[in-house]
Amino acid sequence: MNLSHKKLLEMYETMQKIRQFEFQTAKSFAEGDVLGFVHLYIGEEAIATGVCANLVDGDYITSTHRGHGHIIAKGADMNKMMAELWGKETGYCKGKGGSMHIADTELGILGANGIVGGGFTLATGAAFSSMMLKTDKVCICFHGDGSTAEGSFHEAMNIATLWNLPVVFVNENNLYAVSCRITNGMANENTADRAAGYAMPSEVVDGNDILAVCDAAKRAIDRARNGYGPTYIECKTYRWRGHFEGEPENYRNPEEVKLWKQPDHDPIPRFEEYLKDNGVATDEDLKAVQEKVKGMVKEAVKFAAESSFPAKESALEDVYTDIVEEAR
Repeated sequence: MNLSHKKLLEMYETMQKIRQFEFQTAKSFAEGDVLGFVHLYIGEEAIATGVCANLVDGDYITSTHRGHGHIIAKGADMNKMMAELWGKETGYCKGKGGSMHIADTELGILGANGIVGGGFTLATGAAFSSMMLKTDKVCICFHGDGSTAEGSFHEAMNIATLWNLPVVFVNENNLYAVSCRITNGMANENTADRAAGYAMPSEVVDGNDILAVCDAAKRAIDRARNGYGPTYIECKTYRWRGHFEGEPENYRNPEEVKLWKQPDHDPIPRFEEYLKDNGVATDEDLKAVQEKVKGMVKEAVKFAAESSFPAKESALEDVYTDIVEEAR
């Protein structure tokens, strides 16, 4: 790929936003400010960043329970995200949805999802609407390795190919479906092997190499946008934290976790080396980006802390919607 220096630095900033936001979320959760469950994206930043770097505002994404990275990479407001995690009325869902339900339809973010495999049919539906309305919008369906065992996965894959839908399935294979290692739950070597059953092109990439992810995503997105149908991309990666914050995490070897945190595995130092080796940025430039993002995350915490909780009287608001009226 031929990416400009500006684009590369924007991608680096996005990776920093995701990681720093997530570390702050872990801290806020431990201090009791974040309400409900949180599933952190630390270690997987290259995937959301590399994929979304190829999207435009009108394109769609569907996310997962581990969705903060996807949402930030698609351009969401970190102030409103943090406020939502804190249960404040200034959040994306007015403090009522929490970590697993953040959405912004104006940005094409069709929502994080607390249901494993819940995004598959939403993504194919969004892609179907794009086809029927004759737009060039593409939908990205982010999902984890464990969700490929769900029936909705197979249904969506089949209909996507059958109807030649503009959807790209992006699998974030972090090796564990909650506490079950993938080798204990799937006979295939790769989740991408399953795409062959639906005559869908597929590709396996190093999910911690942002340029490899970006390149694969560009091919798939261009293919979908130009009417050639769906693609399946498997990104091999690793989550640094437990399945959710606060779990005992007694199912992983500590040495394995330590290995994936090393600079030659960590997607951010790997990208930093590329930027420096290719004259895109100096250590000082990278430090400036880190400090800029640090300030943004600090501002997000301040925004959340100073916002109010929803009024009790609003508990039954936004529960139902007049679908008929919305469809007019």
